Amino acid sequence: MPSTFVIVDLFAGPGGLGEGFASLIEDGHAPFRIGISVEKEASAHRTLTLRAFLREYIAHHGTLPDQFISFHAGLKAEPDWSVVDAQAWKRAVDEARAFELGTDVAASEIDRAIENLKAGYDDTILIGGPPCQAYSLVGRARSKGKIGYVPEKDARHYLFREYIRVLDTLRPAAFVMENVKGMLSSTVESRLVFEMLMEDLSSLGTGRDHHYELRAIRVQGGKASLQEATQPSDFIVRSEAFGVPQRRHRVIIIGIRSDLAARAADAEIAVSSEARTVNDAIGNMPSLRSGISRGLDDAMLWRREVIDAANLLAGICKRKDDLALREAFRFVSRRMQEAAPEVRAASWLPDCYATSNDELLQWLERPGLLAIAQHETRGHMASDLGRYLFAAVFSNVHGYSPKAADFPLALSPDHRNWHSGAFNDRFRVQLADEASTTVTSHISKDGHYFIHPDPLQCRSLTVREAARLQTFPDDYLFLGNRTQQYVQVGNAVPPLLARQIAALIHASLTNPDTPKV
Repeated sequence: MPSTFVIVDLFAGPGGLGEGFASLIEDGHAPFRIGISVEKEASAHRTLTLRAFLREYIAHHGTLPDQFISFHAGLKAEPDWSVVDAQAWKRAVDEARAFELGTDVAASEIDRAIENLKAGYDDTILIGGPPCQAYSLVGRARSKGKIGYVPEKDARHYLFREYIRVLDTLRPAAFVMENVKGMLSSTVESRLVFEMLMEDLSSLGTGRDHHYELRAIRVQGGKASLQEATQPSDFIVRSEAFGVPQRRHRVIIIGIRSDLAARAADAEIAVSSEARTVNDAIGNMPSLRSGISRGLDDAMLWRREVIDAANLLAGICKRKDDLALREAFRFVSRRMQEAAPEVRAASWLPDCYATSNDELLQWLERPGLLAIAQHETRGHMASDLGRYLFAAVFSNVHGYSPKAADFPLALSPDHRNWHSGAFNDRFRVQLADEASTTVTSHISKDGHYFIHPDPLQCRSLTVREAARLQTFPDDYLFLGNRTQQYVQVGNAVPPLLARQIAALIHASLTNPDTPKV
């Protein structure tokens, strides 16, 4: 019988890491099953629970429920899932838990669940990572601005110790711990948080039968393997090296229990190392127009605003080295007058949906769906439409996103520090022929860092486009309001990356022991 490992997923968010593990199929067998996933944020927990329900439903029925397909397409309100399938819903509720890790209540409930999980499986796997806000450079900068903020008293710095407490209790065959790069430089009480973490991980097993061998993921020659790290930066995993259309770089620490570590020595997997781009992921999605916020919004008014901005910018670009830009703005003006996107939301399926031979699209597009969900644009200030237009056209002409100094004075925001250099990347286009920059939860704020590369759409990315760059399949529905959906997407681990990490863990645990010389 093939081995089956049960997963404990902490700080799960909407479930990207767990989705990768649960989706892995090896020789017709799913080697990983999620036993419990823990997330305290209410909307992410709802998303997590729904995904657990669908996973359980498909396992028993072989297809998505009709009620979900209608809900996903926006044709019907969310049903009572317990009526759709009571047994699958009960299993989902048992799996997805809304606990605040670090509290006594959560610790007690998790320990009770762990005892129940250990029976019936070959072994366990622990995955997840503590919240990144206290570690990330941006998060730390924002926190410093809070009156009375004391880093040493920020509980988020110590949430990794709850992960370690569960690790010590569970004693899994392997663990995966993920966090932001900022973790490597974050300090508390003049000590590097990463050093504290490594000390805690290394101390596990002292005086007991087994400890954990810590490994970093190395990609070389289209193969991924687990190797000993010689420096902290070795633990940085670059998502684009795994066929993810995003330059997302995260610290990922793999631990293999010492009684199994010999199996990991020569284990390797082939990875999806082909460079994938923004256009690969979202280029075939329905075109949309942005909206106009803070006032009347309709298609004709929006078109007029963009045409006026295009004509203004064409008139500004008079120098010889601006001729390509001028012609591009004139082209936008003509195309807008002939045929511009009319809708702000599109749920219809693109032509040839779910029929592509492309590996990435086969992962993203799911047969049986009636529509593309959560592909709706937000509204932008009329003054920002010109900036979005300029940025998109500039990037198409020059091949890079413009800096603040590249913007014409006529588009300068009313901000005294605009030309100081502090806002160099205030408006950033995601280049069509490259992997995107890191999709973060900041996309929930204003979208300025996530401008669509098509000037004719003149907008920021939708939730579904951001989800595709994160490699969430189209049937992965994010619950909550749009802001909460963006936050969930930005905080997640790309499932396509997670599936390959899962494959590497599986190969490492099921290889025959390496003979000792």
